[in-house]
Amino acid sequence: MDKFIVNIIHRPEMVPEYAEKVTGHGKTEDIGRKALLTESLDIFKFQQETAHKNGLKTTIQMTYASLFNEEAVSIAKEHHEKYGDEIALSLLGLPCKEFREKYKTKDFCIWMFSMEDKKSIVDDVFGKFKDIFGFYPESTGSYYMDADLVNYIKETYPTVKCAVATCWEEGPKAYHTCNNSWYTLMDGGPWNPWIPSKQNIHAPAANEAEDSGIVAIPHLSRDLIACYDGNGSNFGTHPQNVLRGMIYDTKTWEYPYLYNLIDQYRSLEKYNNGYSYNMMFVGPGWLNKMGRWECPYELLKKSYEDGCAYYGKLKKEGKLVDMTMAEFADHFRKKKTYTEPECALWRDILYGSTKQLFWYCDPYMRACINMYQGGALVDLRPYAAKLEWPVGIGTPHVQDASYPFLIQEKYRAGYFTHYAGEGTLRSAKLIHNGEEVDLALCRTSAAFSEEAVESGMKKRILTLKPVDIEFEDLKVTLQTRVIFTEDTGEITYERKILSMSDPSQTVTLNEYMVACYGTTEYPEDMTSLTLSVEGPEGRRDIAYGYKCREDSMESADSVSCVLPPIETKVSMGCAKKSATGYIKEGYAFSPMFTLGFETEIGDKEEVATWLRLEKAN
Repeated sequence: MDKFIVNIIHRPEMVPEYAEKVTGHGKTEDIGRKALLTESLDIFKFQQETAHKNGLKTTIQMTYASLFNEEAVSIAKEHHEKYGDEIALSLLGLPCKEFREKYKTKDFCIWMFSMEDKKSIVDDVFGKFKDIFGFYPESTGSYYMDADLVNYIKETYPTVKCAVATCWEEGPKAYHTCNNSWYTLMDGGPWNPWIPSKQNIHAPAANEAEDSGIVAIPHLSRDLIACYDGNGSNFGTHPQNVLRGMIYDTKTWEYPYLYNLIDQYRSLEKYNNGYSYNMMFVGPGWLNKMGRWECPYELLKKSYEDGCAYYGKLKKEGKLVDMTMAEFADHFRKKKTYTEPECALWRDILYGSTKQLFWYCDPYMRACINMYQGGALVDLRPYAAKLEWPVGIGTPHVQDASYPFLIQEKYRAGYFTHYAGEGTLRSAKLIHNGEEVDLALCRTSAAFSEEAVESGMKKRILTLKPVDIEFEDLKVTLQTRVIFTEDTGEITYERKILSMSDPSQTVTLNEYMVACYGTTEYPEDMTSLTLSVEGPEGRRDIAYGYKCREDSMESADSVSCVLPPIETKVSMGCAKKSATGYIKEGYAFSPMFTLGFETEIGDKEEVATWLRLEKAN
C-alpha cells in the first residue's frame, strides 16, 4: 500500500473573497485598505506557521495582488529555501487596484473572461511572477480552468505541470444555497486528481494525444455523498467547510466528522491499487478576525490548527507523505495510466445511515451507482464525447462550465417523480402477473472487487447483496453485479435469480435507461435526437418530436440514441439473444427518452445487459 498523499495549499490573497466588506465595517469599498492587506498577510503567516509546526510542506500559490507586496514575496522565498515549499501561481486573487485599473472590471473568475482577456491576464500574471522570482511556476490554479485556458498556459508556459482545475459538484445545488447569487456552475468533473484532455478539462485524457500536459487536482476534497445530495460547500476537508455546515459540537468545539472524512479518503486506496489522496486549500478570507459562519475567530483558528495537526500526526506515524503540487504531478504520472479508472465506494459518515454510493471515473465516463436504489445508475456524464465546451464572455457558456449529463437524479428526478413523468435512471423492473417492482425501491449494499481480463485491463466489480422481491404468489431472491471493464466505455449489469418460491415460474425482466441531456434542472431542445433499434429486421429510427412514440424488435442487437448537441451515442444490448429491445420517445411534459430490453428469466438463470458510451460523429 502506498502512503496517503496530501497537498497543503496556501495563497497570500491580499484581498480575500468576502473580507473587504467585513474588514471595512460598512465603509465605502476600498480594496487597498491597509487594515485588509495587513490582516490578510497575518492570516497567511499563521497558515504557513501552522503547517510547518506540524512538519508539513506547502504549495504557496502567489496571487496577482501578492506579487505587489514585498513582504509576501519575501516570505515565499524564505519558506521555499527553509521548508521546501513550492512557489506557485494562482489565478485566484486577481482583484487589486492594479488589476482593476488595467482591466476596468470587477470580474475575478479567470474562466469567465473572454479568451482575449484570459491570454492577456495570464501573460500579465506569469510575466510579473517571472520578474520577481526569476523563473516560471510549475503549478497554477483557480476554482475552474477551462480547456482553452489550460492549453494556452501549457503552450506558452510549458513549465506548468499541475493545476487546481475544478470544484467537485459546484453546480446548481451550490448556486441555490448561495441565494442564487454565485454564478459558478461547474459540476460533472472528477473528485480526485486526473489528467485532463485538451478538449474538455472535466474529461480525462484517453491517451497521449489527448493529454493536456498537466495533472489536475480538485479544488477541495468533498464528501461524495453529502456533497452530491446537498450543498458541497458545507462538506469538505477544508476545515471551515465543516464549520459552515455546522458539523461540530458547539460546546466542545470538536468535529470528528472532519477526521472521518479525511480517513475515508485514506480508505480509497482499497479501490485504487493502493493510491489515496487528499488536499486542503484554505484561503485567508476564511480565517477573518471578525469570524465567519457564526463562528468566532478562535474556533476558525482552532479548526485549522487541528486539521494540520491531524495530517502531521499521520505523517509522524509513517502513514502520510506531504507533497507540493509539482511533486505530486510527477508522482501521479508514474503511478497512474490513462485508462486506469478512479473508484470510490463511499459510505455515509454524516447522517448515520447505511447508504453507499459507488463513483467511477475514466476517459469514457463519470458514473454513480446508488445502493439505496438497488444499484441504479443515478449520474452519468459521457466523457467519451470529449465535448468541446468553451466558457466565458464571447462563448455560448458565459458561466455554465458543467459537463453535460445523460442521467442526473438531482436535476431530472431519478425514480421518485412527483407526477406522471419519468426521471432519469438506469435500473430494472421485475414483472409477474400484472405486478411490477422496480429494483430502485430495493435498498442494498455492495462489495468491491477486481478481475483481470485477457487484454491486461481490469474489471471493477460491484457485487450487491441479494434482495427479496415478493409478488402476491411468488417470492424471488435476486442478485446484481455491476461491472466496469477498463478502456471499453461499457457498464454491464448482471442479474441472477438465486431462488424462487416456485422454481417452475418465470418473471419478466425489464432493463431500462431513462435519459436526456443538460447541465441544469431546465430541459433542453430534444428535437435533434435520434432513437434507433437494430436487429434481424434491420434498423428503425424515431426522430425525436415529443410525440410519445415507441418501437420494439425481438432478438434486437442493440437500442441506441444519438444526441448531436453533446456529440454522444449511448446504446444498450443484451447477452440473451431472444430478448426484445425497445425505444421510447418522450413528450413535452416529460422530455426524456427510454432505451431497454425485456426478457423472461427463471430460477437460477442469469441475464447480462450492457450500456455503452461513444462519441457520435
